Amino acid sequence: MAHYDVVIVGAGHNGLTCACYLAKAGRKVLVLERRHIVGGAVCTQDDLIPGYRLDVGSSAHIMIHLTPVLRDLELHKFGLEYLEMDPWAYYPILGSGTGISFYRDLDKTCASIAKISPKDAEAYRAFVTHWGELNEGIFETFLKPPSPGKIFGTIFKRNLLNFRSRKLWSSMDTSRQLMAPYGALIDELFEHPAMKTALAWLSAQSGPAPSEMATGDMLGWNAMIHKSGAKRAKGGSGALTQAMAKCLLSHGGEIICNAQVTEINQGTPWKISYRKSASVVAAAWDVSLPSGGVASATYLKDRHPEPVEGPLNILPSSGGLAAEPPLGTAAATSQLTANRVVSAIHLHTLFKMLPDAPEEMKKRVARTRIGNGFGMIVRHAVEELPDYGDGPPGPLPGTKDYQTSLQLLCPSLNYLNSSHRDFMFGLPPSEPSVVAMSFSSLDPTLAPEGKHVLFTWGQYHPYELSNGETWDAIREREADKLYDLVCRYAPNMRGKMITRYIQTPLDIERTLGLLRANVMHLEMSLDQMFMFRPLPELSEYKVPGLPGLYLTGASTHPGGGVFAASGYNTARVILGER
Repeated sequence: MAHYDVVIVGAGHNGLTCACYLAKAGRKVLVLERRHIVGGAVCTQDDLIPGYRLDVGSSAHIMIHLTPVLRDLELHKFGLEYLEMDPWAYYPILGSGTGISFYRDLDKTCASIAKISPKDAEAYRAFVTHWGELNEGIFETFLKPPSPGKIFGTIFKRNLLNFRSRKLWSSMDTSRQLMAPYGALIDELFEHPAMKTALAWLSAQSGPAPSEMATGDMLGWNAMIHKSGAKRAKGGSGALTQAMAKCLLSHGGEIICNAQVTEINQGTPWKISYRKSASVVAAAWDVSLPSGGVASATYLKDRHPEPVEGPLNILPSSGGLAAEPPLGTAAATSQLTANRVVSAIHLHTLFKMLPDAPEEMKKRVARTRIGNGFGMIVRHAVEELPDYGDGPPGPLPGTKDYQTSLQLLCPSLNYLNSSHRDFMFGLPPSEPSVVAMSFSSLDPTLAPEGKHVLFTWGQYHPYELSNGETWDAIREREADKLYDLVCRYAPNMRGKMITRYIQTPLDIERTLGLLRANVMHLEMSLDQMFMFRPLPELSEYKVPGLPGLYLTGASTHPGGGVFAASGYNTARVILGER
């Protein structure tokens, strides 16, 4: 039976981040992945619509650029290249041919806002200055386990050395704003309806509604994007996790895809059982780093640990790091052992695999809130890009700069609130708001020449419907609503859809293992954040009573998004132990 220092369950970006740090430190590491391709919700496939590269989870990468992960792992050596989205967001004002552009440069952003409301331009500058400083302190707490001592110690140290930070954190008004609903805070700070709606729709991307208490920083966090920028991985979101996989292999790590873990048994060592088809073991790929070049992977057939019958259907986009099992291959059960196990999957899924977990802990985990879904997304192949009116030229010929951004399609605050009311009643939104993304305006590798991709993310879409309908029955109707809103804003898109790939809340759960389609795993409300995420006793990435078992991923601090902070933190916890 094969034995490893560490087995990581789940090849999402946090699991791979943790694996890379551990392998780089000399640990013998294996990653087991349920799907045929690494990446989890940071994954791009080219087998969904022929000729197009489609993300199946996240698309814009923001906060990972404020962490040391990309630099520490030297992912540029493994083919990772980022393209700047600038502006990073654009709010077209319906029917006007104008809009608000949010650039990384604050001066350019304020100039755009001033065309609509000079007073709001001044207010936005003050907002970014105030909340940027505040969130730089909060961000420092994201890169360590969230014990009360570490969180308050980090803030205390920052305040001791920084007068501006000390002034902000000692302000009772700042505390009041942090505890306020972000919708109320927007009303307090800004005047123009377009500015209010743009910021409310941006802030809603983490999940909570504008009226939820203690969500003020859902608004404030947008100030940090002026520091981090928003970027696209060239070739698709999954280029990040493909580079991580190559990094892991270069340090001697291994990956097995098509490996569904079924049980994790406590012991010395731990025993992990999984079902597999004849999947490619990625250790059978030789990763070389040419001098001054980019990593390449070559398959070494004689290193494959088990015979594989039938052809290996390597996905062209995967760089050889994922494989589909030959048709008709029966699943087999395998076992291996490890000194430590890291779970990079949903917390609720993990605890169903743990026969030795204390019953009380199982009950507490089961009570953590997942919620009733979040949204749905449709990936379109289209003939052209959305045209919202005049705009500066974009990075590619014939494009406009706003076409590279997150395009915020939400006519009004009432429109946004109406979709949330539908959601609360368990109904598909009659008028969903949309974030449209047309990244082929920035990256021509995503679509055939002369064609484009258009992704439309909509909220709020309940996973569990109260009206007797099923998502499989209404998928086309609900997808039409998202594209129809794009056409309201950009009439040139009527009749320009070639085909589409729909991801309803049910599809999101089925494909990515995101229970009840919550892309953040657990609700991002204050009582499930920081030292409370996912539970106080689990917040420092360890499981009491089960020594050698660790947690990482969106179920843990600091939550969802393409961040890699959780994977980074878990690796540091393990490496800090003897």
